[in-house]
Amino acid sequence: MRFIKWISEVGKNDIVLVGGKGANLGEVARIAQVPPGFVVTSEAFRYFLEATGLRERIKGVLSEFITKGEPEEYEKASAEIRKMVESSPLPADLEKEIAEAYARLCEITGVKNVAVAVRSSATAEDIPEASFAGQQDTYLNVRGVENVVTYVKKVWSSLYTARALYYREKMGIPHEKSLMAVVVQKLVNARSAGVMFTLDPTNGDRSKVVIEASWGLGEGVVRGIVTPDEYVVDKATMKIVEKRISTKKVAVVRDDGGLTKEVELPLDKAQAPALEDSEVVELAKMAVKLEQHYGHPVDIEFAVDADMAFPQNLFILQARPETVWSRKQAEVKKEEGAPAGAVVVRGIAASPGVAVGAAKVCLTLDDAKKKLKKGDILVTKMTDPDWVPYMRLAAAIVTDEGGRTSHAAIVSRELGIPAVVGTGNATSVLKDGEIYTVDGSRGVVLAGAAAEKAEERKPAEGAAVAPKEIILHIYRSIPTGTKVYMNLGEPDKIDEYKDLPFDGIGLMRIEFVISSWVGQHPLYLLSIGKEDKFVSKMAEGIAKVASAIYPRPVVVRFSDFKSNEYRGLEGGEKFEPEERNPMLGWRGVSRYISPQYEKAFRLELKAIKKAREEMGLTNVWVMAPFVRTVWEAERFAKLLEEEGLVGDRDFKVWAMAEVPSIAFMVEEFSQYFDGFSIGSNDLTQLVLGVDRDNDILVRINPKYFDEREAPVLRAIYELIRRAHKMGRTVSICGQGPSVYPQLVEFLVRAGIDSISVNPDAVLQTRVQVASVELKVLRERLDAIYSALYKHDEQAEFYEILKKVFGKVNY
Repeated sequence: MRFIKWISEVGKNDIVLVGGKGANLGEVARIAQVPPGFVVTSEAFRYFLEATGLRERIKGVLSEFITKGEPEEYEKASAEIRKMVESSPLPADLEKEIAEAYARLCEITGVKNVAVAVRSSATAEDIPEASFAGQQDTYLNVRGVENVVTYVKKVWSSLYTARALYYREKMGIPHEKSLMAVVVQKLVNARSAGVMFTLDPTNGDRSKVVIEASWGLGEGVVRGIVTPDEYVVDKATMKIVEKRISTKKVAVVRDDGGLTKEVELPLDKAQAPALEDSEVVELAKMAVKLEQHYGHPVDIEFAVDADMAFPQNLFILQARPETVWSRKQAEVKKEEGAPAGAVVVRGIAASPGVAVGAAKVCLTLDDAKKKLKKGDILVTKMTDPDWVPYMRLAAAIVTDEGGRTSHAAIVSRELGIPAVVGTGNATSVLKDGEIYTVDGSRGVVLAGAAAEKAEERKPAEGAAVAPKEIILHIYRSIPTGTKVYMNLGEPDKIDEYKDLPFDGIGLMRIEFVISSWVGQHPLYLLSIGKEDKFVSKMAEGIAKVASAIYPRPVVVRFSDFKSNEYRGLEGGEKFEPEERNPMLGWRGVSRYISPQYEKAFRLELKAIKKAREEMGLTNVWVMAPFVRTVWEAERFAKLLEEEGLVGDRDFKVWAMAEVPSIAFMVEEFSQYFDGFSIGSNDLTQLVLGVDRDNDILVRINPKYFDEREAPVLRAIYELIRRAHKMGRTVSICGQGPSVYPQLVEFLVRAGIDSISVNPDAVLQTRVQVASVELKVLRERLDAIYSALYKHDEQAEFYEILKKVFGKVNY
């Protein structure tokens, strides 16, 4: 079919065609149970717009109606565009394909006119940088081919709701580039439903799975209609470590006519757990598998089918990257000296931060239109996507209902404003116009201004405050002859650090990609014929970093797992030996050139080549870890050559200088490497004979493991001096420069070419390097100047007066 794809046919690489939701469902279907269904592709929507002439008409409406960005403008434009989309007939060939696909779904399920969910799947939706948090519509219990066609058009038109138009503009997504695919899926007869996060959404704790559930359909949780049950599962033990059973007063269900409605629940049902403990644990296991598959935290919608037995009753409805902590990847800083003041309302800490403002109790959207001003605290029963244009005005949000995965919580975190949800009584307790302090980190609302308003915070007298962009620009403007590189392990962190003033990535540890993005031993993947997974995942991780900072170089260090670490990967126990001291065993280049592992290492080489050639990322360089001997360096170089990777002006091959043998024989190793990067951790270990994994000696005296010890510094100095004679560059990527300013000064004075430090040390290192270079320059100028005037100090004094004041004043 031209315009239809079945869920089982698609995967993560099909986002452009089937949208984020459709692509993710295809991915999920490979490892978890999802309801059967198909996708009306974005190509179908594009065809519809072009065949009906709607594309140009929509562009005209947007330019005519939206001029100031006011909520009312978005609403008027939305109404006009949606009317045009929903009233336009489908081209006959497109309508025929949708009808045939629905008929086939009825055959698969064995149900005539099977009830389906018709869901949006926008092409910019469900990706880490632009989650739409329910911005387009979903229609449930749609039966019959005519209704399916009708609701496909309604989903298309929901691409132009006021909230979606505003959200795209805020996220920087051009309207004309936003397309819509539609997922049509068998509807689960949900006994219970809810949402899962593979981290704690309030603080980013990745050791936990947080599950929120309620009776009936999942809309009750997602829309914040109820305060759901909350379960917290420890990933390591798969034990339920926290359980909070709420009174769930209503449930969203389907009536006899197939429409959704809210029904009140009897008290015994309302207070009963929506999930059995066994279901909670099984759902958590599924969530962890999905996180491992995706390689990053995810949020997941699930349903428990009332007509099926455990565990076949558990269905994943959708999974998408978690949008806030996957982007920030930073711990929420604890507030020092939490705001003082009487606690007026307590609830769930949903979005961190502290804000002060006047409360505006808004029970309806009309209330919000009339009352809410920028900087106010929005107090309401709950929010749904229609509230987004008004939520952006608020300094903080407080709701009666909802949990940490409710709409109010998700959007608050994306907007970066504090939120307290599930208070139960905020709309009746908080008074209109009164000043309150909302502490989203602790889940409380305090009376009065217990903290300063953001706009009222003033610097100390005589101080100036500059935006972050200006500060970074100033740091980037500091010239250094010695390059300042940055160490990076987790590819996703590059979004947080890419604007720091570094000259390149001096060490990209590939181990994180292998353990988290791949998760399986490369030899195991070879044994089951899935080596392409390793190549594509590794190339994907490298590309994420290299594309973000292009054309600055990224030095990718090939894998340096020890045998015990490799054994922890899936399938690793079959291929890894038991070593008494893995730290000094089968690691680095010795592994790559061994007959047992060579084929696996070639996968890493193929990934590098894929990133450089297929993806065009010529800023990717490579580095060999734990190089011991010249003969293994020769064999290593041969492997690279066989895979088409040869050093030239655009591709550098470095060696980690962490075994003292390199310092002894720099000249010989220089035949095979363009440069060296000092691994100060292992070099210190091997020069001083101290196991860096053993802290007994360090507890006796910290100097037992210290990069500043003279023997270590002598090895570094000799390596720099002799490598430069061979025309080779020298860098350093160990922990030492990030910790010891003295070591940075030593390295600069010794003439090192670049220093690679941890992200939190980039700014201070750049300043220090510049300072040391100026100091060295001044010392050399002083020496020259002193030599010129060494016989006549009085003449030197008068010469200075003349240059400064223009004449000599006696």
